[in-house]
Order: sequence, then C-alpha cells, then structure tokens
Amino acid sequence: MRIAIVTDAWQPQVNGVVRTLETTRACLERNGHAVLFVTPQAFRTLPCPAYAEIRLACFPWPGVRRQLDAFRPEAIHIATEGPLGHAAQRYCQARGLSFTTSYHTRFPEYLRLRLPLPMNWSYAYLRRFHSRARHTLVPTGSQRAELAQRGFRNLCIWSRGVDSNLFRPDDAVRYAFPGPVQIYMGRVAVEKNIEAFLGLETPGTKIVIGDGPDREKLELRYPQTRFLGVKRGRDLSRHLAGGDVFVFPSRTDTFGLVMLEAMASGLPVAAFPVAGPRDVVAAGVTGILHEDLGLAIQRALRLDRQCCRAYAEQFSWERCAAQFETCLVSVAEGGALAA
Repeated sequence: MRIAIVTDAWQPQVNGVVRTLETTRACLERNGHAVLFVTPQAFRTLPCPAYAEIRLACFPWPGVRRQLDAFRPEAIHIATEGPLGHAAQRYCQARGLSFTTSYHTRFPEYLRLRLPLPMNWSYAYLRRFHSRARHTLVPTGSQRAELAQRGFRNLCIWSRGVDSNLFRPDDAVRYAFPGPVQIYMGRVAVEKNIEAFLGLETPGTKIVIGDGPDREKLELRYPQTRFLGVKRGRDLSRHLAGGDVFVFPSRTDTFGLVMLEAMASGLPVAAFPVAGPRDVVAAGVTGILHEDLGLAIQRALRLDRQCCRAYAEQFSWERCAAQFETCLVSVAEGGALAA
C-alpha cells in the first residue's frame, strides 16, 4: 500500500512525535509498504510563534498538492494540526478522500503556559480539525477518555514502543557525581514542568539530558544540576542507563516515550499520577506515581531494575506499527474499525 504521512513536526526536532513517526515508517517499509513523508523540509518556513525552534511551512498548499498527486497515496495520515496538516485536509476534501489523524500533543495546555488563551478555544479548534478524519489515533486509553469527554469522536488507540536493543542496562556510563543520580531526559521547556524536579532538595545529583528554550535560564537558576545537552543513539542510552532513577515531572504529556526508554535501560520512574505516567508505568513495580515527587523519587530507588527492563520489553514498535497499519488499511478499504 502507498501511505502518505503529513507532519509539521520533523527533523531537526528531537521529540517523541518525530521518533514515533520515524520508527513507524521503518516498520511499515519492512512490511512492504511504500511511505511518503510530507514535511517542512520541502518548504520555506517561519518560526512558530512562542516556539521559535519549531519551523512551520509557509503557504504549503501547492507543494502538498504536487507531492500527493505524484505519489498517488492509497492512504493518507495527517499527524499534526499545523499548516501542512491543514493543506493535506484541503487536498483530501477536494478529492473526496478519507484520511486519518493523530493526537500527539496537548497543545491547549502548552499554549496556556505561554499565552493567555482559554483552553476551551484551543480545544474547539482541535476538535474541529480532527472531526473531519475517519479515525483519530491517540496513544493511550486515558487520552482517549479525556478527548471523548471534550467531544472528540472516532478515537482509536495507537500505542508506542521502545527499541530495547538500543536502550539497555549494560555498558552504562559511570558518573563521577554523588549518588543517587536522578535523570530527566527530554525538552527543556516550560510545559515539561522541569522545575518541579530541579527545585527539590534531594540527596545526590540531578542530571538533565536534552535541550530547549529554557535551558540557559535553568542552568543559571540551578547551578548544582548537570545539563548534558542533546545526546543520541548509543551515547544517549549509555548516559541514561548510568542513572539510578528517572524523573518525569510533566503533567501534560500524552504518553511520555522517554519513560519506556528509561525503563528499558533499567531505571525506575518517579512521576506525578497523571495521564501518561498512569498508562506507561506499572505503579509500584516499575515506578512510583505520587503528588509528592520527592517521595516518589525516594521510593522508586528501592524498585527492582530488572523488573523495569522486563516490563519495557513488552512494548514493541512492531506492535505499534501494526495498530497504525490496521487503522489505515480499514480506511483505505472503506471498512469499519472498532474503537
């Protein structure tokens, strides 16, 4: 099958959306599908307001039309709600084509942290965008329930996985810092609620792996924290595995792929008991979920690292790609898909 995936989120961005799409493409191609990605790389771009490192395509309609006409997709998936996503919807509507969408990011909550915009307005915009899709794919049951309460329809689960060959406990970096080593990995931005972690008075060393708009400010505010910047591949997995506990302070993530990567590396997770961690972490086994994040860290340090690894190994990217493929095949064939 020829599958077109249209996304405003793409390289050089480093985030869970991009990793999910890249890995899904690899699985689909191994299964014999031809996959076209329509991304901002083919367009002139401008920085996203309040998020300058995200580049948005300018006037993408002609380019999107040309790429999709040339590819002649049998299935179209629109991954994001930006300019490319809108252009792809316009294309499908003009040609009477069915399509699917996915809900990766809680933009209303993110925007509210930056701009005085009522979340009801943002959710109304997103609801309208996704209402035109045959199915909207969401990462967890909690997210599906939350969106259903907000009036979203035709919601289906598209879970996430982890590369357990890359993220593994062996060959870990030996940090020359006082333990326990507490690691945060991800974007260094306000919506990740990082200061809920960095502001804690916990023994040991706090480490931040990643980059983002708040890094410089937080480095000045928390000089005892070690900011290691962006790491990739085996270098990333070795630094992750060298920690003693993984701290996930976000309250707004739809999934939290980094928690799976941490558990595959043998790290227990400390997080708030909110959507995302509740779906990803086996509470009391692979992590501790508590409103007192310091207490969660303390208790998570007592958990069995081997149990974390064994649990994460259940989440395969192949299974996730199969969910995605099943949904698209159903739409392409005009069939119904159970939610």
